[in-house]
Order: sequence, then C-alpha cells, then structure tokens
Amino acid sequence: MLEDRTTTAHPGGWPTAYPEGYAVVDVETTGLARDDRIISAAVYRLDARGEVEDHWYTLVNPERDPGPVWIHGLTSETLAGAPLFRDIAEEFAARLSGRVLVAHNAVFDWSMIAREYARAEREAPVRQRLCTIALSKELGLPLANHKLETLAAHFGVVQQRAHHALDDARVLAEAFRPSLRAAARDGVRLPLLECRPLTEWSASPTIGRQSTGGYRGAAAWRPSRKRPACPYPNPGRYQEGKPLKQGMRVAFSGDTSTERDLLEDRAVEAGLHVATSLSRLTSLLVTNDPDSGTSKTVKARQFGTPVVDEAAFGQLLRDVEPADGRPGAAAPAPERR
Repeated sequence: MLEDRTTTAHPGGWPTAYPEGYAVVDVETTGLARDDRIISAAVYRLDARGEVEDHWYTLVNPERDPGPVWIHGLTSETLAGAPLFRDIAEEFAARLSGRVLVAHNAVFDWSMIAREYARAEREAPVRQRLCTIALSKELGLPLANHKLETLAAHFGVVQQRAHHALDDARVLAEAFRPSLRAAARDGVRLPLLECRPLTEWSASPTIGRQSTGGYRGAAAWRPSRKRPACPYPNPGRYQEGKPLKQGMRVAFSGDTSTERDLLEDRAVEAGLHVATSLSRLTSLLVTNDPDSGTSKTVKARQFGTPVVDEAAFGQLLRDVEPADGRPGAAAPAPERR
C-alpha cells in the first residue's frame, strides 16, 4: 500500500483527493476459479461522501451449473430464465462508469467482473477499486476478523440475507459510509488500487466461439499486469507459528484451487513480494504438492525454504504484520465467500 497515509482536506473538512463517486458491488458466483461465472450482481451507487444515490440488482444465467447452491441459494431452475451477462453488460457498465469500485475483498469481485467483460469482448469501465478490508485495516478498526458480517456488526448494520448480492451490497454500502467519513476526518489516504483489464483468447484454432458468444475449451487469461516493485524490505524467512510480514518474498508452485493470478494479487495487496523464481532469499513457497519434482520444490528442499499449502497461506494472509516502522497493515482476505 501507500507509505503516506495522509491527504489534504479542503476548508470544509473533506479531502480534496477523494473520488467523486463510488459503486459498491457484490457478485455471487459459481465458484472461485478462472472459469467460474457470475450468477447475480448488485450495485449501490454512492456520491462523494458515501450517500446512496440508487441501487440495482440482477440475476445472471451462467450457462453452466450454479455451483454451491447451499451458499447462494440460486438453483439452475431459478437462473434458467435470467439474462446472460452480455445482455446486462451495458447496464452494469453504466452503473460502474466513472466510479471507484468498492467491494469486500475487492480483488475477487473485480477479477470476476473483468473476466465476464472479456468474455463479452468488452472492457469494464473501472479504473480503480477500493477494498473495505484494506480500508478497515488502514483505519485500525478493532475487528475480531475481516468477515463482512463482523464489519457490519461493528457499525450496527443488520444483515438480512447473507450471500444475497443485493443485501450484501446494501450492508457493505452502509458500513462503507462511516468508514469513508472516518478516513476523511482523520485525513487517511484511501487504499485505492488500479483495475487492470483482462483479455481472453482461444488456445488453438480448433477452440473457437460457440453460437452463444462464449468460448469453449481451455482458455488462457492474460491480465495487463506489470506489478510495481514491493516497497518494503525483505524481513527474511517465514517462521512457522508466526505471521507473515510485509516485504516477504513468496513463490508459488503447481496447481491451486484458486486462480494463481488471484492468489498473487492478494499477496501483493497484503504487501508481499511475489517472486517468479525461488532463491535463498525466498521467504516462503506456497504449493499443494511439496513432494513434486518442480524446480521450485527441488530448490526449496535444497535451500531449506519454508513450505505451506494454499489453505494455510490463505489463513496467513488474514493477518500480515506491517513492515517495520509503518503503522497499519493491508491484507485483503477471502473471508466472506
């Protein structure tokens, strides 16, 4: 995140650098992988000071199995008559346009939205996002964890239908308003991050478009992603039983249940350095198959590099220790899904 946590306020007390409007978003999906689809979406549009302007909600036909019905409650029968994403893409875009996308674990919602627009051969009109988990950490809120329900309870917001996109977006909008005002009051710079568009293409000439306008077969996702250098020094290796610390060098190896780019984005947003190779300076290797013969696992054994699996890494991301001399940590985590 940003080293300087303060920003300039105008005479009326509101920071001049703050955005002019926000789109508080929640999407429910068929799962967490790159090929999963959005099945419902909600947007609460807020003005510069967090007041609600309007809200919008839609179901989306994912053209596939709806996934964990026991979580989101949306069955194949319910979604059968819903519009396809390309049919609601224009209206969705109109509600996002010119605003900062706000979400709880925003990298997830943004990734799902960006991929849906790539499938529809369009680009989502979003340039910046704000994660309410990161904001709560910047504000130092005394939360037991970073679940949406915990943030809501802190501000006295009553959640009526967890994992229903419209109610989750409402709850988040109501919790974001006092967070935004607290940040403005204290002159805290908002943890805004760039939204990089994604593109999708066919893996071979034999993998083409279906008549529905989607893609069949395996597809590769290529984000426009030149990550900035990690601003924190490497504090050394991870030690079992202790938290990760900003600046640690983390490498990934092998298949993961969550999309690799998403895991890497979470690590970067937590203040970690994502390494493309493994060396004696690497703090931690994340792999679900530590006994495999990949070059990274072989080097990890050779160098004695600590190794954890994906699930353990997800737990560690929830509480990343700030770099020395820097107040507050920023570690978005997939707690609510």
